[in-house]
Amino acid sequence: MTQVLCHLPKIEDKDLLVGLDTSDDAAVYRINEDLALIQTLDFFTPVVDDPYTFGQIAAANSLSDIYAMGGEPRLAMNIVCFPNCLEPAVLSEILRGGYDKVAEAGALLVGGHSVSDDEPKYGLSVTGFVQPDRVFTNQGAKPGDILILTKPLGLGIINTAIKGEIIDDYSYKEAVKVMTTLNKYAKEAMDKVKSINSVTDVTGFGLLGHALEMAEASQVSLIIDSSAIPVLPNAPKYASMGLVPAGAYSNRSYIGDKVAFKDGVSEVMKDILYDPQTSGGLLIAVDRDYQEDLLKALEDSSTDYAIIGEVIEKSATYIQVE
Repeated sequence: MTQVLCHLPKIEDKDLLVGLDTSDDAAVYRINEDLALIQTLDFFTPVVDDPYTFGQIAAANSLSDIYAMGGEPRLAMNIVCFPNCLEPAVLSEILRGGYDKVAEAGALLVGGHSVSDDEPKYGLSVTGFVQPDRVFTNQGAKPGDILILTKPLGLGIINTAIKGEIIDDYSYKEAVKVMTTLNKYAKEAMDKVKSINSVTDVTGFGLLGHALEMAEASQVSLIIDSSAIPVLPNAPKYASMGLVPAGAYSNRSYIGDKVAFKDGVSEVMKDILYDPQTSGGLLIAVDRDYQEDLLKALEDSSTDYAIIGEVIEKSATYIQVE
């Protein structure tokens, strides 16, 4: 998509604080000195069979971009594609799941648009607000920063096991718990810390894809400790069985030689690092002097986290996985 958008005319506006240039999570437009608007949109096909749970997951995923930019969601509108062959009650449950997550976020669901389609799809267009001097982007990471991840990886692999109908009950429930958890709570923790330098949420491009966007935009390199990566239960087992989504191979192809792996990093771990996430966590680059403040704030908010690496001066490759 970025390769397609790059052919559009370059937008010049002094109040457009974040646009297309850095592959950030959402657009940010300054309204005045104290207020900026965040706009984002996302939707996708079902990843679970239960329509209410799917609605929750899709809404949490759509809301995530607002939190990744440091904002608070205020308005949301449904985006619905729905086949005529399914019962209207299915759509009602999807929308109820979305409504409940929007309400949990403290935002208002104010309508939307639907079209007939062969396959159900659901998501949100979300508008949020942020202070212009508190916008988080993927281009501010600095050498010496610590990298923190707020959700485990392996969601794409688990979703592939769900589609293959071989998922175990425990792995399913843990994955649903992760996907329906709002990044609201991690964002609230970041609000308590002075020096958050860069943030992105980890979704379809996988950890390595979104880490690459951060490294390129910031003109730094990242060292990632593969042994510190939090992983969903049984995701390595399913990956070793070949239940790796096509998106992981697309991510691997796109990233290419911009990542270097140390000897000893297994193929299964590589699959997990490339794995496209659905409603994944936040990747945060925080000044080393403030990491303890952030860790305490994350603990106080009951947000899972792991320190997974650090930022260094730009080197031969953007990402080094050890």
